Amino acid sequence: EDPSLERHFKGHRDAVTSVDFSLNKKQLASGSMDSCLMIWSMKPQMRAYRFVGHKDAVMCVQFSPSGHLVASCSRDKTVRLWIPSLKGESTVFKAHTGTVRSVHFSSDGQSLVTASDDKTVKVWTVHRQKFLFSLSQHINWVRCARFSPDGRLIVSSSDDKTVKLWDKTSRECIHSFCEHGGFVNYVDFHPSGTCIAAAGTDSTVKLWDVRMNRLLQHYQGKLTPFSVHGSVVNSLSFHPSGNYLVTASNDSTLKILDLLEGRLLYTLHGHQGPATCVAFSRSGDLFASGGSDEQVMVWKTNFDTADYGDALKTQKSGSSVDGSHHT
Repeated sequence: EDPSLERHFKGHRDAVTSVDFSLNKKQLASGSMDSCLMIWSMKPQMRAYRFVGHKDAVMCVQFSPSGHLVASCSRDKTVRLWIPSLKGESTVFKAHTGTVRSVHFSSDGQSLVTASDDKTVKVWTVHRQKFLFSLSQHINWVRCARFSPDGRLIVSSSDDKTVKLWDKTSRECIHSFCEHGGFVNYVDFHPSGTCIAAAGTDSTVKLWDVRMNRLLQHYQGKLTPFSVHGSVVNSLSFHPSGNYLVTASNDSTLKILDLLEGRLLYTLHGHQGPATCVAFSRSGDLFASGGSDEQVMVWKTNFDTADYGDALKTQKSGSSVDGSHHT
């Protein structure tokens, strides 16, 4: 069965930039160019919270692993930590000197990594709310930065057309992937931690093995028989099983890729205009998307639910995306 639209949230007054589910799937956070952070309840008839505090566009939002905090970052150069309750109180982190485009919690919830137009990636402690260190080898805006599942590595993507892999302990850049034909909008780790996926303005999605630093899969852009998206790819998210990847593009579609087969499974039309962000829930049965049409949509996955438990088991034993499937 195809994925189906489950819920539709309207309340933002400008393009949605980011979406993320809480651990228990009871809440969904979204950020927008309207400078607000919204927390939507997945229970019907429950009201949404609108959090005001940022002085400019909110570029990225994320729930902490426990769900007790939400982090956001903004064009106002700050990072905020919110308690997702009625009061909407927040604390402010300041160290970047440009727009902060991405914020991500480590899986233990102790650290934050941020990426900014000041060309740096910064790491912070959550509880002491202290800036720890910068990673600065990118030579243009940094669009996205994420921790690996085990917290030992950081991956970042930039308008310098590279994806960089960093060792968090030594703070060294251990590899640069330079094969993109455009800016790299988004990057994330596969749930196994063994590979990464990157989305580019050249309309491509690429997967690399981070142990051998080799290209595993390449989903090509427009004007090829194998093309996936017809325009800039803005965001992507791995299904927790590691077998699927959902992508969001300026061509207004969401695409679900089957990574084991190396092929396109579904194309979803819902947004009127660019699809700007997309994220699976932590359990994988839902995913949310946002667009420049100011809408937040929640979709039911409707696939892979039966063999999902087995997939997780095999993954824990160390299998990864099979690199033999090239598109």
